[in-house]
Amino acid sequence: MTDFPVNTLDSAPEGSRPALRQLQSAFGMIPNLIGAMSTSPVLINSLVGLFGKVHGASFTEPQVQSVLLTDAVTNGCTWAVAFHTALALKEGIAPADVQAIREGRLPKDSKLAALSGLAKTMIEKRGRLGDDDVSRFLAAGFGKDHLLEVIAAVAASTITNYTGNITNPPLDAPFQAHAWND
Repeated sequence: MTDFPVNTLDSAPEGSRPALRQLQSAFGMIPNLIGAMSTSPVLINSLVGLFGKVHGASFTEPQVQSVLLTDAVTNGCTWAVAFHTALALKEGIAPADVQAIREGRLPKDSKLAALSGLAKTMIEKRGRLGDDDVSRFLAAGFGKDHLLEVIAAVAASTITNYTGNITNPPLDAPFQAHAWND
């Protein structure tokens, strides 16, 4: 297994430092996965571009976190599952709904279930949604614009999930209580 550095602001490539500062401001720290990601300025700057579009767009933060947690579980990224579990709970998602997503089930909250189900299906079908997949999502009260917006969230989480699976950074202390194994 190749070891990847977990960079800090001082050790990261110069081209990654502005993105690291921005993400540090958003999270109050530089999570280990982000530190590892900063090895590539192209990758971390791509994430920052999507991150700003996904958070603060049409979905509430709990809705975003339900998509990101679902994606982490579906992609089997242990680091991201722990991270998004902590954020989902912080955003007020019911612990039972968080646990359901961690177990690959749909949450009871109907809006979160529609988002989680769509995200999981989108990943599993590699974006080849059927009419029934789309209809089910739209029937939950979301619009076609929301359906397309989920693609941006899945893209952002794919960047972090794949990075986590490849770099395997140590789980940060604040997220260790939410450790997960697929």
